[in-house]
Parts: sequence; C-alpha cells; structure tokens
Amino acid sequence: MSVRANWKGYLKVAELACPVALYAAASTSERIAFHILNRKTGHRVHRQFVDSETGKPVETADQAKGYETAQNRFVLVEPEEIAAAIPESDKTLTVQAFVTCDDIDDLYLDRPYYLAPGDAAAHQTFAVLREGMRAKKVAAIATTVLFRRMRTLLLRADDEGILASTLSFDYEIRSAENAFDEIPKMKLQPETLKLAEHIIKTKKGKFDAAAFDDRYEAALADVVRAKVEGKPIKARPPVDRSKVIDLMEALRQSAAAGSGRGKSAAPAGPKSGKKRPAAAKTTRAAPKRKAS
Repeated sequence: MSVRANWKGYLKVAELACPVALYAAASTSERIAFHILNRKTGHRVHRQFVDSETGKPVETADQAKGYETAQNRFVLVEPEEIAAAIPESDKTLTVQAFVTCDDIDDLYLDRPYYLAPGDAAAHQTFAVLREGMRAKKVAAIATTVLFRRMRTLLLRADDEGILASTLSFDYEIRSAENAFDEIPKMKLQPETLKLAEHIIKTKKGKFDAAAFDDRYEAALADVVRAKVEGKPIKARPPVDRSKVIDLMEALRQSAAAGSGRGKSAAPAGPKSGKKRPAAAKTTRAAPKRKAS
C-alpha cells in the first residue's frame, strides 16, 4: 500500500497478536479551500490572538489553556499537566469482545479507517482473524490510544481487509427525544400508505456512493474557474417554492407520474449495491466489495 499509515501497532485477541496498520478511509483534502486575503493588497492575512480586555496581541509564549469554571472565571491548565493525563500508548489495538453485526447501532459510527496487515509476516494471522469474523458474522470491539485519546473501534471483515470505525462515546450522542418528542402519534389511512409504498417502489434503486453529486463543491469549482478565466459567473436558477397544499393529491400525482414511466422509474445513477469509490491517485483502485 503506497499511502502512509495513520497508525501502526498490534491487533491483540487474547494471547494472539498481529502487526497491523491503520489507514484513513475518508479525506477532505480534495475539497476546494479558500485563504483569507487583504482585499486592498491581495496578500494573505494571519490570525492573531489578542487579549479580550486590553485588545493587545498575546505572544505564543504567553498563551495558555484554561477551563471556564464560571462566567469569565478560568482555571489555567499547563501543558505538562495535560500530557500527564493523556493515556500512554502501547501501540496495541486490544479486542474487548465480539458482537453480532445486527447489534451494531450505526448512530455511534464516527470516522472510517482501513485496517491492514502491518507486514508480510502478518498476512496469515490477519486472514485467520478476518475470515473467522466473516464466518461467524460478528464484529470486534477494540480499544487503543489513537491520536492521544483512548478510542473504541468497531472492526468488520471486508474484502481482503478489515474496516475499522472509531465509535462515539455514549455521552457524545444526544437523546433522540430532543428531536422527536414533539412529533405526535398519528393513525394513517391505508390509502395514504399504499400511495407512499407505490412511490417508493417506483423510485427504488441501489446504493452507489459514486452517484452522489457534491453540488456545493461543483458550484464552487465553477465560480473559481469563471474568476480565473475572467468570465461572468452564471446566476443560480430560481428555486421553485410552490407549497404542497393537499398531501393526498400530491401523492396521487407523484404515483401517477411514476406509473407512467414504468420500469424506467428507478434512478439512473445507482447501479451497484456495494461498489467502492475509486481510490486516490496515490493508491491502487479499491477492489469490489463482497457481501460479508
């Protein structure tokens, strides 16, 4: 693998240890990035920390971290005190338990990574662990110190490797009641459900991330290209803000339009259920995923 590993260590299951390497599976480096400029000179500007009371600049040596205990009251925490509290990394990804895939709550999934053997000698041990999880349809819950924080990861067999996803802690997940508590319980008419089911059927497709368009990035690219070439920026087309008054009528119209298209009603973009996005230019093309 030509890309640089984000982390290297050992995957440990009981007394079994296997050298592994962790690679980022997602990146934002391809997004369009802007710099802050001085409008008059066109030069880049730099941020500067200033004292909130005096307004004077604060040099790096005089900057410190602080925790607010009350309004405008802080306790200073020194760098060495923070360093002492950080768990010491032993470069070991320790499996705590195996769980069935059906028990996994996607709400807790954070960042995705690829876990691969750390060297050629680890290939067989790695394959045994991977195929064992695939055969039993289980995932592993493992812990390690990752980027100076103790993290919990979910490991799942995938193709010839393992997918590793960091998990959010329970205290980081907000209760669904905060979003759903004001939604009233409703008894829907069978006609409404049948129309909705018909619409879903006519729009049914397959998941393919390559078919998803990042319209914001595309629009930014058009703006930058126009500016570089000295061309006028095209105006954004007006948004149709007509309101739907009758839900049933809107459903009927949608169902009628869908039935008129017949089999061609499925979206044109999605084609494959488990096809991976193309790898970055510095990596080989990712193989087609297999069902686990």
